[in-house]
Amino acid sequence: MTASPETTTYYTTVQSPLGELLLTGDGTGALSSLSVPGQKGGRTVQDGWVRDPEAFAEAERQLGAYFRGELKEFRLEFRTQGTDFREQVWAALDAVPYGATTTYGEIARTIGASRAAVRAVGGAIGANPLLVVRPCHRVIGADGTLTGYAGGLERKERLLGLEGVL
Repeated sequence: MTASPETTTYYTTVQSPLGELLLTGDGTGALSSLSVPGQKGGRTVQDGWVRDPEAFAEAERQLGAYFRGELKEFRLEFRTQGTDFREQVWAALDAVPYGATTTYGEIARTIGASRAAVRAVGGAIGANPLLVVRPCHRVIGADGTLTGYAGGLERKERLLGLEGVL
């Protein structure tokens, strides 16, 4: 039985200053994940996945421009699968501009969540499947410290440095 496009995961890898990035999608041109090496909860290539660099050519082009400091806003189609709450949090991340930071509490306020939901917001940010392009690296602690990043704090620091925040 041949896998249908709806069930097949397509992928490619892209070299970057953060290491080899793994990009995945469903064959429609939309990006479903971007992982860095050693990422907490990151994806790894599985049997049955189809390598298709051409499907990710635009994402690779935009990532290259971002890492060269030439691109400040990604214009890519995403197709993620999260709960309604996570999708709300991720949409709030998408609105944090290049060169700016926000806090977990500010994200909670943005989506209309209570102060008690800040921990859940942090969990949703930590589950972001699209590192770099969905800028969870721009979320810092309320006291201004760099806090958790699934790709590692040194990568978060590097991304914020690239964007001129640090």
